Amino acid sequence: MNARLPAASPEVSLSWSDGAIVTVDQRALPRERRVLRMTEVDHVVDAISTLAVRGAPAIGLAGALGVALSAYAHTHGDTLDEEGVRADAERLAAARPTAVNLAWAVGRVLARLSGGADAVLAEGLEMLAEDVAVNTAMVLRAADLVETLTPDRPLRLLTHCNTGRLATAAVGTALGTILELSRRGRVAEVLVDETRPLLQGARLTAWELGEAHVPYRVCVDSAAAAAMSQGLVDCVLVGADRISANGDTANKIGTYSLAVAAARHGIPFIVVAPESTWDELLSDGSQIVVEERSPREVVEFAGTSTAPDGAAVFNPAFDVTPAELITAVATERRTFDGGRAVPSAAAVPTERIAGLLEEFPDHPTPGVVYRDLSRVYAEPGLLDALAAQVVEETGGSFDRVLAVESRGFVLGAAVAARAGLPLTLVRKPGKLPGKVRSAAYALEYGEDRLEIRTDSLAPGERVLCIDDVLATGGTLGATARLAEACGAKVAGLVVLVELTGLGGRTALADHPLTALCEVAV
Repeated sequence: MNARLPAASPEVSLSWSDGAIVTVDQRALPRERRVLRMTEVDHVVDAISTLAVRGAPAIGLAGALGVALSAYAHTHGDTLDEEGVRADAERLAAARPTAVNLAWAVGRVLARLSGGADAVLAEGLEMLAEDVAVNTAMVLRAADLVETLTPDRPLRLLTHCNTGRLATAAVGTALGTILELSRRGRVAEVLVDETRPLLQGARLTAWELGEAHVPYRVCVDSAAAAAMSQGLVDCVLVGADRISANGDTANKIGTYSLAVAAARHGIPFIVVAPESTWDELLSDGSQIVVEERSPREVVEFAGTSTAPDGAAVFNPAFDVTPAELITAVATERRTFDGGRAVPSAAAVPTERIAGLLEEFPDHPTPGVVYRDLSRVYAEPGLLDALAAQVVEETGGSFDRVLAVESRGFVLGAAVAARAGLPLTLVRKPGKLPGKVRSAAYALEYGEDRLEIRTDSLAPGERVLCIDDVLATGGTLGATARLAEACGAKVAGLVVLVELTGLGGRTALADHPLTALCEVAV
């Protein structure tokens, strides 16, 4: 993974200035960069409805500041007409029904209404600052994720619609991730779906990429699957307008078909969206209201008719992609496993691992046969393949890797790096500074203890415990007890080699166990 380079201060696309909401009129791009100043609620409703302001985070912020405009307009002396403000807020929230950010943002600033117009504006300005910080954290997480799922070379990426700074206050979501990857030297080319019927990709995303000097080609929407079949795409990155509790994702129309094609060709399909896009009140995507837009967007182009008079039109602005077709959703706080694992290399044959083991009788004590894994670790590419196999087989069910001293550190570190997740070390007594928890366990040839720092794990965190060899199960059992004593949940146990016949699997029956190789003893 390439080192992160410090990014320049993000350019802001939406702001408050002298009693007005100031932004770029996206309807005019790329031919004209027209500044839009909105001083009335009607201006904001019209801008959101006509896509002068678009993108789920951006319309949410515009809606929030629109409430501030209303609050000032309805303030007369010391009196605030709260009913008038709430009526305006309803119109703002209804301007586009699919994006949950709009209603969420309007509701958040309304909660400050009792404090007056200044309090409403202060909350809106705080949300602008939060958006920059949220998007920055989100794109770093998403870029790290992409690097774990793709080849270690400059990538061919595909994106849909516009998810850059124009769609947010600054930085962007999926396009922001692409720009971050470009800063890391990881982008060879971006295929930009034109995004019919309003061409947000061809007009806006291409414009943003050009300004950032990132190589791109505009792609006909219906050619995206062909591009994947020809090996022109390493990863698909999209944004989201609303995500239901189960991970079903509403985004610009055409996203669903991209997800189907990506699944067919084994290409990672990543959604990048802030936590505010999640609607936990909706159990699945069937409950998402999908906006239908004017037929004129389809049957006219630049004022010229492109279809027979009276042609009926199906023009949904969004579609809903089932979670099972999504590799992952990256937010500012977490990476949600969407349900579709990315195919990795074929599982490493057990015989290959077993053939590399070396046995040393009477080591470290008489009567004990020591299985040495040095040749497994020395085999070029094998450790990475084993780590990929662990990540695939455990299905992204963990938040952290817990590796056991000392040989568990090798596979544990490789798995943590592959999954893009943090690594914590469980060590022998006296090795860790600070306050520790301790657990005793019996070895095949004696007794010992393991320790973990008390502040290493967060309550409720799901940990994957990894060691090299499973014999009697004492080491991994002690590791699991330490994790649970810290308030974490044991998502599973992993070993490179299981020595069957010594009772280890039975001793660990309370937890899922994955062994990459079994050796009878």
